[in-house]
Amino acid sequence: MRLVEHLCSVMLWVAAILLMTNTIPHPAMAQPPDPALAELEKIEVLDLATAARIALVTNPSLEVAQARVMEASQIVKQAQAPYWPQVDASASVSRVDMAENSFRTQQAIAQLFGSDLANPEDYYNAGLTASWLVFDGFAREFRLSAARYGEKASEAARQDARRLLLSAVAFAYLQAQLSKENVAIAIADEEFNQRLLTESRLRYDVGTGALSDVLNFQIRGNSAHSRRIQEETNYRRGLISLSALLGVPQGRFPEKLKLADLTPTSEVELAVPRPAEQVETALRLRPDLQQGDWSVRQAEATVKVARAGYFPTVSLMGSYSGERPGDMDFEGDDFGNTVGVGLNWNIFSGGLTRARHGEAKARLYETEMFLADAKVQVASQVQNITEQIGNAQTQLRLQETNTQLMQQQRDLVEKEYKAGVGSLVRLNEAQRDLIVTQAQLALARVALRFAWYDLQTATGQILETFK
Repeated sequence: MRLVEHLCSVMLWVAAILLMTNTIPHPAMAQPPDPALAELEKIEVLDLATAARIALVTNPSLEVAQARVMEASQIVKQAQAPYWPQVDASASVSRVDMAENSFRTQQAIAQLFGSDLANPEDYYNAGLTASWLVFDGFAREFRLSAARYGEKASEAARQDARRLLLSAVAFAYLQAQLSKENVAIAIADEEFNQRLLTESRLRYDVGTGALSDVLNFQIRGNSAHSRRIQEETNYRRGLISLSALLGVPQGRFPEKLKLADLTPTSEVELAVPRPAEQVETALRLRPDLQQGDWSVRQAEATVKVARAGYFPTVSLMGSYSGERPGDMDFEGDDFGNTVGVGLNWNIFSGGLTRARHGEAKARLYETEMFLADAKVQVASQVQNITEQIGNAQTQLRLQETNTQLMQQQRDLVEKEYKAGVGSLVRLNEAQRDLIVTQAQLALARVALRFAWYDLQTATGQILETFK
């Protein structure tokens, strides 16, 4: 087969392969929906651990972070390419129509050597060129290091996105749990007033009770029902917010799906955190700080890349090419080759290399200072959260004591009212205080629990909690 035709056919095959590669859907786009979403249809009670696991699989924002990691991995492959020789194939055809004066001169010279020229004439060219970079001041080594550090920084950023997502899921879940607990409190209040309403009507019907008592419990029962409707609305809104974090396409959970009840506080949640240990853990585990560490290393490698401009570059070169007039039936005599070694050393460029080196060092200093400030902010954040946990624990103990006392007091006032020795006003006050205290207790439990998850988020331990 003629060489040019062979090269053209190869190029056509390469173009076809590239076109097919570009039209094949990306693996991430071709994947079917994850079965974690279908799991919501199978369960009736959703706990926080399950919600976190589903969010890590189905939340679309994490796909953005994953795409950046894939992008960084391709940059690494680009940085590896200069270690290999570069080979280029070329082929061309041109038609030359010489000026008559030049043609006559060229033809006369050709006839002296026993050959002939045509005007115009077609010229066919084909060849292979290879080059291999031998030394460039270690620039490619440091570019590869910078690319690898960038890939690790992208992976740390993906882990940080997971950390923040888990924090958001925990907050939304606990908020919805608080609304659910408030619904239960409103239902209990409604049932209490409904029970007393029934008893007061019986006493009123037999002439031993007052109509004002009947109206009082009816009004307070309606108020409790109104609060129940409001809390149920808040609960549904909380589920919608949670479903968005879990990446539910419809934006709503199945109707039968409920959240787990708010459990009592555990002994672990009442333990006293140690700020110094928590700060040390945060500096070791926080993905954003790890990302900063890799960014500093990447900036250090960039400084060395810029410094490579002071050194010469050495490369090997070789070519095998041929030219034939008239037709493209190439023969061995039509080809020649060239082999050489090239050295290029910039002596002066107006201070460009020095300026690039200075820019890279300034960027390194900026990255280092940014990381140092981030570590200070993380330590401060952890210290503040440990203070919040201590305050939340104190508030919880007070609310637990108050709730027990208010429950005991309400029961006593109810007995006094039923015995005819207690006032209706006092019973209303006792019931109202009990409802307020129960709501404050639920809020204190959620506040303490969220403070602990906030601490795990600040230290990076939340990734292990929901691993």
